[in-house]
Amino acid sequence: MILLVAGSGILGYVASQYWYMYRTQRVLEHEWERQAAARSHVAADAPVLTRISIPKINLEAIVLEGASPEQLAAGPGHITDTALPGQAGNAVITGHRDTFFRRIFELETGDEVLIARGSLVFRYQVTGKKVVKPDDVSVLGPTSDAQLTLITCYPIHYIGPAPKRLVVSSRLVATDPSTSPASLLQ
Repeated sequence: MILLVAGSGILGYVASQYWYMYRTQRVLEHEWERQAAARSHVAADAPVLTRISIPKINLEAIVLEGASPEQLAAGPGHITDTALPGQAGNAVITGHRDTFFRRIFELETGDEVLIARGSLVFRYQVTGKKVVKPDDVSVLGPTSDAQLTLITCYPIHYIGPAPKRLVVSSRLVATDPSTSPASLLQ
């Protein structure tokens, strides 16, 4: 009986975490669409939401600014000390392996990662992936060209705190004007 109650409690906790994440992403999605509709009236350097789309793994999410545990519970997070997507330098986005980044291990060289920010869509192409120790911060280092680094815990299907990190690297290959939120998927 105690195990049944404990199991139910754990399932309830996990369900509440997923509900929070889903609800927060819906609110952020609504705000992103509002910003997209009004983008002609927004300055290019104004703080705006960022959207990540990876067609190969059916990933669509609004990226939060920051990577605290609370922020990562709601979605992928841009590490604030790194470049913004589309800028010269290394833009780093991290996410939990059991939610948004659960399938990034499937990405291969040449796959496309799309980042929409403001009135632009930045098209990145995956250049490689590697597994590093959690204390290897070299993957956060600045670069001279525009790159995007995605990081999650590894192994993906590990139970408990994962001992390593999966790092997917990509380079900016094109910058396109975005005409609507739906254009991100085209």
